[in-house]
Amino acid sequence: MVILHSDNSVEAGQNAASDLKRYAGGGIYIALGANMGASPRLTLEKAIAYMPQMGMTPRAISSFYSTAAVGPTPQPDFVNTVIRVETALPVYELMEMLHRIEAVFGRVRRERWGPRVLDLDLLDYQGMVIPPVGPQGLAAGLGPIPLVLPHPGVAERGFVLLPLRDIAPGWRHPVSGAHIEVLIAHLPAAEKAGIAPIAAK
Repeated sequence: MVILHSDNSVEAGQNAASDLKRYAGGGIYIALGANMGASPRLTLEKAIAYMPQMGMTPRAISSFYSTAAVGPTPQPDFVNTVIRVETALPVYELMEMLHRIEAVFGRVRRERWGPRVLDLDLLDYQGMVIPPVGPQGLAAGLGPIPLVLPHPGVAERGFVLLPLRDIAPGWRHPVSGAHIEVLIAHLPAAEKAGIAPIAAK
């Protein structure tokens, strides 16, 4: 496994060559969500269409899913999807572009896990691993959390795993190596109960 630290230094284990082979060619996957505005789905579609202006080309788009909102604030259900993109942007520049797209669409960070007009999460960047640094979750307060890869919630979130499976049925978690079907099978029933595919237009 090859680990990229926040200072861009690289750590490689004894099995780096085999791990690189295992995860080489992995995609770049981004989760999108929204639950504000007249049409959250339209917001996601527009955000995807805007991405080429920011240096990334969408290559695959999952189905759209309706997801019951969780968190301390009562709020509408989310619309979620996952896409695979191609880009020449290095990982930190890609994250900067994703934050810029959120801002273009009016995202203002007022509370953690609150309603949002657009949320873009980098799930996986070709199997790269970036360990967490500093506070996470609610302890991090407002503003972007330092990048962690794979996304720290990817293995526990049905609204990420189900759409990710649509476009990457063979995906494996870059750290644990767990197959996506195994991760989905281990989701609590309550986690999957509030998620439903939205009929295609």
